[in-house]
Amino acid sequence: MLFHGLSAFPITPADSYGRVDGTALSALLHRIADAGADSVGLLGSTGSYMYLSRGERRRAVETAVDCLGGRTPIIVGVGALRTDESIALAQDARDAGAQGFLLAPVSYTPLGDNEVFEHFAAVAAATDLPVCIYNNPGTTHFSVSNVLLRRLAEVPTIVAVKNPALPAADMLAAHQATQSSLPADFAIGYSGDWLAADAILSGGVAWYSVIGGLLPEPAAKLMRAAQAGDRAETQRINALFEPFWALFRELSSYRVVHAAANLLALSRFDPPRPILPLSSADRQRVTAALDALSSV
Repeated sequence: MLFHGLSAFPITPADSYGRVDGTALSALLHRIADAGADSVGLLGSTGSYMYLSRGERRRAVETAVDCLGGRTPIIVGVGALRTDESIALAQDARDAGAQGFLLAPVSYTPLGDNEVFEHFAAVAAATDLPVCIYNNPGTTHFSVSNVLLRRLAEVPTIVAVKNPALPAADMLAAHQATQSSLPADFAIGYSGDWLAADAILSGGVAWYSVIGGLLPEPAAKLMRAAQAGDRAETQRINALFEPFWALFRELSSYRVVHAAANLLALSRFDPPRPILPLSSADRQRVTAALDALSSV
């Protein structure tokens, strides 16, 4: 059941040299655990995994394991440009105490299906921990098809997929098509916070949530309503999140949650350069979005 429920993805607070602030990271993780999230998604895209060195990534995992003490399972992003690097990162995370991995087909040179399959199979074989496929074509420019998913599902430790959610009109049919391609126990979850509620109502078993890493309590309420199939309550809570969803779509969730963490005094760091922090006007919009959630 690792890849089920609300998986909250926090930022990884780090200074301009990429050194992780363990105190700030621990504060974010305590909030996630206290809110009852089902897992922590550490070092995902929101967690700056591609901007941190191997040593700092391991330190982030060690910090999380020490902080959480087994209260909440930890899924660690182990994506890298090279297969041997991903293997090393997976072994580091395993040794530090992670419970599972999230792996994206990261590449500079465009990849083919066979290359992605061999990459995933090699990383999966390097440990005995379960792996979730991170299908993130918006970043990797590679889309994991249902045909490739079915092939990857034959690898014993590859047990889940994190797919991008689709608009409500397309979500149910897309989910059912993916579901019919895979074993019954293969966990199909979704990211894309502004579309995730309908993805869960359509049958998705996990929400891999950016906002859950920052505001885990209202995110958990939204997830529980969707899991219960309570469409009216799901729509009510989701509407309160809409100012955030609008900012995510316009400015990117990565920039927005870094700004929000600063506004909430949960972090004192900006995103890594070359990414620039939000303008003063956009930070005011983030403040308004935070205020809108006071009634969740």
